[in-house]
Amino acid sequence: MANISKSEQPLKVPPCEETRICENYWLSVVGCLRQATLLFFRELLPKFWLKLNCWLILTCLLLVGGCQLQGRPDDVGVVKLTLWQGVNPPANRDVLQTLVDDFNREHPNIQVASLYVGQEDQQTPKILASLVGKAPPDLLWFNPTITGQLVELEAIRPLDDLLAASSVQGEIDPALLESMQFRGHLWSVPFGTNNAGIFYRPSLFEAAGIRQLPKTWEELRQVAQLLTKDTDGDGRNDQYGMLLPLGKGEWTVFMWLPFLWSGGGELTPIQATAEAKNVNLVTQNAIAALQFWRDLIEDGTAVLSLPERGYEMNRLLTGKVAMQLSGPWTLRELKQTGVDFDVFPMPSEVRQATVVGGENLFLFKTTSEREQAAFTFAEYVMGEAFQTKWAMETGYLPVNLLARQSEAYQAFLKQQPQVRVFLDQAQSGRSRPIFPGYSRISESLGRAIESVLLGKSSPQAALEKAQRRMDLIFR
Repeated sequence: MANISKSEQPLKVPPCEETRICENYWLSVVGCLRQATLLFFRELLPKFWLKLNCWLILTCLLLVGGCQLQGRPDDVGVVKLTLWQGVNPPANRDVLQTLVDDFNREHPNIQVASLYVGQEDQQTPKILASLVGKAPPDLLWFNPTITGQLVELEAIRPLDDLLAASSVQGEIDPALLESMQFRGHLWSVPFGTNNAGIFYRPSLFEAAGIRQLPKTWEELRQVAQLLTKDTDGDGRNDQYGMLLPLGKGEWTVFMWLPFLWSGGGELTPIQATAEAKNVNLVTQNAIAALQFWRDLIEDGTAVLSLPERGYEMNRLLTGKVAMQLSGPWTLRELKQTGVDFDVFPMPSEVRQATVVGGENLFLFKTTSEREQAAFTFAEYVMGEAFQTKWAMETGYLPVNLLARQSEAYQAFLKQQPQVRVFLDQAQSGRSRPIFPGYSRISESLGRAIESVLLGKSSPQAALEKAQRRMDLIFR
């Protein structure tokens, strides 16, 4: 959208109200286009249709009017940047706003406007529309799996030169490099990180006589059997060892990948140089990892979540299940309940592994001045002070090693000892592929996992079907 001259600028509104207005109008527009957009992204369309669809989205946005896609015109000597983000829950969004406000006070010549633009499925069409309309945000908070797509669109700039000259680079956890690197370049910086572990109810473990936490797949299976009980004597089990996520969405795939990796499997060759066409799902490691989940169901010791609701912790809290896959983002919620809980690392078969989650910060191509200002904000995000406060108040793990060692964070760890489990296993964390097409791979893999969990296919048959589907798409 073209910039508004000073004489034409609308009456200013408070930042919080401006954000609310922007959020409401974005969501209303995308809601109207949701069905058409979903249909569009399910099809393999030529680039012409991609551009046409994005132009339609952008045109609708322009017709609605009221909010600019980019920051307002810069005052003399002040660079005004726009950050698009989908931070949730709202309490975490408030934490982010406080930290952005701190940055703005400390950098009077750089002012960042943080705008909530919806969750990932809502953000994607907006991002594409902004690129077609040549009005992208300066900064984007998003899952690293979008990297390859943005690189192919030539939308973001590589950060090798800026990071090489930054003192903060040496403070970043090296395990996160995998999520930043694609085709020999660094394309983003880590904003916040987490990984997956297994939450459990110590009281139920104690009642079942379990004194040692499971470290292998087989031990996990045995413990699940001991925890499965008929507690009311009606002849039916009403307490189960474990909850497994049902669904073909990314949550299910996210939680299954550690089993693939710990079993010695891989989705692709070396991730930094791999492409979607190199993915091979039909391996003995993948089959074994999927069979293990099916074994837990057939044993009668695991139950499935509601479809696409594997993140809900209510059955763990009520004692209906004794173990559940999740991450440190649930710690605050669990602690507030007063229910006993703890966490242990992902069990291993061949090697220790977990899946790394979280979001990265991308810098869109704009002007040299704006890109440098955006990187100044990125350095602030990666810094010790930001990461310490962000981690302590949201449940994310600090991406900055100095933040992890800080006096404030060490005191926090004493109050939340479960966080140490995620910090320790971060060393064996693996990032999901960031090449173009990962979303299609995740969708195919999710369908295979769901089919096996529901008993509709064997692991091998389900993975072969998924592979055939991907071969048609990528080869």
